[in-house]
Amino acid sequence: MRKKPVIGVVPLVDYNKKSYWMLPGYFGGILEAEGLPVMLSLTDDSNNIEQITNICDGLLFTGGQDVDPKLYSARKIGACGECCPERDVMEKLLLKRAMKLDTPILGICRGIQFINAVLGGTLWQDIPSQFSYSVSHCQKPPYDVPIHEVTIEHSSPLYDLLKTDTLPVNSYHHQGIRELSPALLPMAKAPDRLIEAVYAPKQKFLWAVQWHPEFSYLKDENSHLIFREFVRHCR
Repeated sequence: MRKKPVIGVVPLVDYNKKSYWMLPGYFGGILEAEGLPVMLSLTDDSNNIEQITNICDGLLFTGGQDVDPKLYSARKIGACGECCPERDVMEKLLLKRAMKLDTPILGICRGIQFINAVLGGTLWQDIPSQFSYSVSHCQKPPYDVPIHEVTIEHSSPLYDLLKTDTLPVNSYHHQGIRELSPALLPMAKAPDRLIEAVYAPKQKFLWAVQWHPEFSYLKDENSHLIFREFVRHCR
């Protein structure tokens, strides 16, 4: 039996229910791509972080609460939503350690925002009030239906994988990349020019997307291909 790569998945946090939880699509997308997902516990202990990165062959940075503007030296505005300090602290330690080890990383939604912020970029805290109303970035259910297109950069590895100029995507976010981190390059942009996918050219595999392949991987081959490419690099 071939050993599957172990993918550590950052948990979602529900303060009202005092619980960690998980969207099944994060696990399902990894399982369909022949990876083995495990939900991580939140920790700020450096020894725990080291052990997590030694065990995991890859890491998935999930969606969730808004990224705290303190991470990119900004003041919080009223339209910024609930933040999760425990996730911010843990994920910063995890990202830095994983990048040092060149562990493959995939970020989704909050994941792209968080990675950009930690690596020196900034965010729009609320796209409708700070940036643009011209594209709807926060759709209503069902979430597996595309709501707008993105244009893919021809020089990017995403184009090499999907072989298409444009990609219909779903969208459920109100924050997004404002200034791109110097460690990242864009892979796709929305019609309003908001950056929707990035990669780190100096890493083995560090991709992040603003849309939600975890909702659409069962019916959209391109979403499945993104999970498959991630897991392939984790082997």
